[in-house]
Amino acid sequence: MSSATDALRAHPRHLLAGGLAVGLAIGWRSPLLLGALLLAAAVLAAAAQFGARLLLALVVALISGALLADARLSALNSSQLSGLIGHAVRAEVTFTQAPRVSKFGWSALARLRGEPVLIRGSERAPQLAVGEIANVFGSLRALGEDDGWLAAQHVRAILRVSSLQLSARQRGGLVGFVDRVRGRATTALSAQLPAAEAGLLRGMTLGDDSAMGTELRSAMRRSGLGHLVAASGANIALLVLLVFALGATFAAPRSARLVFALLAIALYVPLAGSGASIQRAGVIGAAVLVAAIASRPSSRWYALLLAAVVTLALDPLAAEQPGWQLSFAAVAAIGLLAAPLRAQLEARRVPALISEPLALTAAATLGSAPVAAAAFGTLSLVSLPANLAAALIVAPVTWLGMVAALVGQLSASLAAPLTWLAYWPLSAIITIARFSSALPAAQVNASGPLVAAGCLSLALLVRSGRGRKYALAASALCAVLAALAVWLSHERAAIAPVPAGTVRLSFLDIGQGDATLLQSGGHAALIDSGPPGGGIVERLREEGVGRLDLLVATHAQADHLGAADEVLEAMPVTALLDGRDGVDEPEGAAMEASAGRKNVPLVTAAAGDSIKLGSLKLEILSPPADSRPAPGADPNRRAIVILASAPRLRLLLTADAESDVLAPLDLPPIDLLKVSHHGSADEGLAPLLARIEPRIAVIEVGAHNSYGHPAAATLEALSEAGVAIWRTDKDGTVRIDVDSDGVHVQRPT
Repeated sequence: MSSATDALRAHPRHLLAGGLAVGLAIGWRSPLLLGALLLAAAVLAAAAQFGARLLLALVVALISGALLADARLSALNSSQLSGLIGHAVRAEVTFTQAPRVSKFGWSALARLRGEPVLIRGSERAPQLAVGEIANVFGSLRALGEDDGWLAAQHVRAILRVSSLQLSARQRGGLVGFVDRVRGRATTALSAQLPAAEAGLLRGMTLGDDSAMGTELRSAMRRSGLGHLVAASGANIALLVLLVFALGATFAAPRSARLVFALLAIALYVPLAGSGASIQRAGVIGAAVLVAAIASRPSSRWYALLLAAVVTLALDPLAAEQPGWQLSFAAVAAIGLLAAPLRAQLEARRVPALISEPLALTAAATLGSAPVAAAAFGTLSLVSLPANLAAALIVAPVTWLGMVAALVGQLSASLAAPLTWLAYWPLSAIITIARFSSALPAAQVNASGPLVAAGCLSLALLVRSGRGRKYALAASALCAVLAALAVWLSHERAAIAPVPAGTVRLSFLDIGQGDATLLQSGGHAALIDSGPPGGGIVERLREEGVGRLDLLVATHAQADHLGAADEVLEAMPVTALLDGRDGVDEPEGAAMEASAGRKNVPLVTAAAGDSIKLGSLKLEILSPPADSRPAPGADPNRRAIVILASAPRLRLLLTADAESDVLAPLDLPPIDLLKVSHHGSADEGLAPLLARIEPRIAVIEVGAHNSYGHPAAATLEALSEAGVAIWRTDKDGTVRIDVDSDGVHVQRPT
């Protein structure tokens, strides 16, 4: 304590930068909170015996931070769009993010009248680059309860696009210049590479993962390698090393290399998207280089505090974003733990080639794991080994990407040999990600406080120098706490296996989408897989499913087949029933590519076909075998409709086909109904219910969805028909067992 106090007295700028950062982060929230912070500052100053001047400076820093944050937030949140909310809008927008596939089609950040909005579309994602201007027509709505992540980015509203037309124009000025540099770099990085490798190289070089498929993006996240495609401190460090190496090649003096490295950082940060992690890394890197230019010793902690001040001054809400928290937690942990970890490894005669990346990776993991567990409720158990496996090939890929992006400013053809050289290490990283993410319990739900307690215990052991002596005890403690964290997470509660002679129907809770699991006699079929990133693989593993006899994609919409590629990559699938009906869209293409890689046959479906699954018989009722869709036809009307039959059971699986499609079919009375289209309004539902007489209806729907599903009229029609209603948005996964005693709805989880 005394050494820390002496250091603060000798270098008070650390304390003042910390006070300014705290004021920027939380001091603006309320006068009461600011008063509590000022009192805490006074107590700290008294305990550490700081002088009156230092105490006054600390108080000024806290108040200044709070006032600056309040003024900055007022500017960021002022809007002229309120009068347009709830109305149709025809306007010109400038895209600030490349479109990427989302749960309901595609989405991208853009500026409408100079203000940030989220653009959403349900058609095929347009080929747009950052900075391009388009004319759009759609409806503007306010942010909902589930849009807090957008509010944290000061997005004003959501614009759902009905039509979009490119204008062949781009924004100008300095940002336009950066856009054009980025565009040429993007073109160069995609040269001579398959889609997966090209998307990964763009992510690792520019922090842009929009070109990565949903399956690969999910694998990177589950394996703990997602940080590789978020430009951060590692990119800045590698960039500086590259500049120094090139400078040494041309015999440039040290001062020139430092200046060129500083200029490279100034260009790279906006080129890589100016996210919180790259902003923080850029400020730290610039501070270190400026100190070196001035021949003054740099302070790692002061640079980190300075980065916090700069990023929070730009956006005081940045501290609420998990990316910002993960970034600073990882860097702080590296500063505290990397050196002692490396020393303990070297004491065991571990080679520097291994001890250095192992120490850095372990330190970053210990720092970021509690934040990830608190923010997302998950813990990656394969993150450390996956990162170690990839550690030695990350730098070559990043350097090749950076040089290719630079050479690509002249010609993409000249950059092609560099991207070609990057193919093998990129493929290796993809293999590591897919293999690691497919391991059992690769990512588990976990209790944030318990993960934090375990990581803190290990950190204290490392810092005390007893990590080597108590390595076994530390490992045991970590294992026990990790097991407790998983055990206490009710989301991971074990599901009882399907008893012999029982058919189990599980309507899985995967958000706004369909995913119905049928199990009988040791066989399993999944009817639809829900939206990308909906957690379908985790849900299947919770149900004890490690392989599928049949995967059905009822029709070509993201909320039904968006995660099919994730399923195909995660487990063996015997056959895929393909209901796209000729519709070409991104998620279906990803599904087909994964099926090709896994040698899973694609089978088309038509009325009259039947499939045996244990004691279940699946009969295809629609679409008709002798018809073809008209160009631009609604995929919902051509969705695969299935009647699943077993002793004491008839289940109608309707996908998104509503009464206008179902009414002409030869439908018998049924026991269970999977309600069409997430419970959307359907004028013909009441007479259909009177005809098929279901006892139970299940609505697969996401909580607080933006579509208003399920519709009040649908719920009213079901209630008036005397049908028991279950909903995944309120009841979670709904499991129904059918055995010799009848139909039993399990307690929802």
